Amino acid sequence: MSSKDSKFKEYSPLLIMAGILLLVQILALTLAMPMEVNNMRAFENPESASNSFYYIGIIIVFTLILLLAIKRDQQWIIQLFILFAVASTLYYGLFAFTSMFNIAPTLGMSVSLISAIGMTGILYKFPEWYIIDIVGIIIGAAASSIFGISLAIMPAIILLVILAVYDAISVYKTKHMVSLAEGVMDLKLPILFVIPKRLDYSFREESFNNDDKERDAFFMGLGDAVMPTILVVSANVFIEHSGIISYPALGGVIGTVIGFFALSVFIMKGKPQAGLPFLNSGVILGYFVGVILSGAPIF
Repeated sequence: MSSKDSKFKEYSPLLIMAGILLLVQILALTLAMPMEVNNMRAFENPESASNSFYYIGIIIVFTLILLLAIKRDQQWIIQLFILFAVASTLYYGLFAFTSMFNIAPTLGMSVSLISAIGMTGILYKFPEWYIIDIVGIIIGAAASSIFGISLAIMPAIILLVILAVYDAISVYKTKHMVSLAEGVMDLKLPILFVIPKRLDYSFREESFNNDDKERDAFFMGLGDAVMPTILVVSANVFIEHSGIISYPALGGVIGTVIGFFALSVFIMKGKPQAGLPFLNSGVILGYFVGVILSGAPIF
């Protein structure tokens, strides 16, 4: 194999990961309007900055519960909790999608519920990497869209800044996020995206007990796709514009991709990296560039 082919094989998973990020953002933007029509907002007042702190509080409590369950060797609690969250988010995303067509709401709800339960069941019984990625893309887009329409620009930016700092501290300082990831990865749940380095890779057979083992796949946390996409959706919903996407939202999309490739430089070193400092910085800077180019109000 030539050095050029070897380089392409080495970097192609990162290109695929960037493609997944883009796909999540495109789907989230598509679901935003039907979610608004169906009143799927998580908060009554999107303009309130307290929503950001409420969201962060939920994340901290959820993290503490998971860490406690791992410490007590009660992984079934994590599995049950996450599978319920997966099924619920799938339902909202699928229902928003069906509502885009001329389908009776009752039928749409039934189809979405059956599909969500079925997909969650398949994920539980056969957690292969492509199943996890497909489910992750759907719930990532749905969650991003729900919180994107629920947080106006200022609360969304506050949330992203605080989470970027929290992510850096939890990965590099306290390292509890690394412990959390290692504790739940063996459960084979869609809390991350998996991009294999080779075609015969099986996530079901992967073991995460050996820290020194070189992984045959790249992993990216689901939150790394969701958080920057919240601002992209918010910028498209709360800023008036003509056309499919506003300049600030488009700037956010481009900034996310740039932030991801900056992150990739460190990912290639093979050590756990905090993704949100790069991705959130990228989407926020991209948003401001879009604001300047369009002349739209900043907030």
